[in-house]
Amino acid sequence: MSIHLGDEAPDFTAETTEGSIDFHRWKAGKWAVLFSHPADYTPVCTTELGRTATINSEFEKRDVKTIAVSVDPVEDHRGWAPDIRDVGGTDLNFPIIADPDRRVSALYDMIHAGEGDTSTVRSVFIIDPQNKVRLTLTYPKSVGRNFDEILRVIDALQLTDAHPVSTPADWTPGDQVIVSPAMATDEARQRFEQVEEAKPYLRWAAYPQS
Repeated sequence: MSIHLGDEAPDFTAETTEGSIDFHRWKAGKWAVLFSHPADYTPVCTTELGRTATINSEFEKRDVKTIAVSVDPVEDHRGWAPDIRDVGGTDLNFPIIADPDRRVSALYDMIHAGEGDTSTVRSVFIIDPQNKVRLTLTYPKSVGRNFDEILRVIDALQLTDAHPVSTPADWTPGDQVIVSPAMATDEARQRFEQVEEAKPYLRWAAYPQS
């Protein structure tokens, strides 16, 4: 099945390195990043999970839970954990889903058809507290993900949920934002600081402080 933005993230029950979970119950009103890796004991995946463990406190600051999935069994995940620690410098501090029967991978369309195997591609799903899919990314198996970009997108989603704004190209937290086209300029100037009209349809404002 194909998953589109705004869809409810499919629920599932699975074994993980931290025990059995029901996905919706496990995330329980929080944001979540669900991401797949092709296989345990592979070089790119080891760097990715090591990086996630290193910056997991940054996800927690944003009320985000991280969880990985691959088609390997949980015993392999646990055996691989010391390598993740050695490469990333931090103990594994988030669960890895065991998916040997490919149920979760098929549910989230993570198998790359035509590649000659049944391992998962590097998919990313950002899911909000209401279990709605807010962003999807898919990388080829040979390209590691940029986890700073995943954090940046979460910051942008949380900001634009809280305020009638959008974020421009290459935006990072603290940068100017774009006022919603639905808001009149006079109203925007009452609500935001430093509103500048570049075009009738493009109004800049200072980063909202609350």
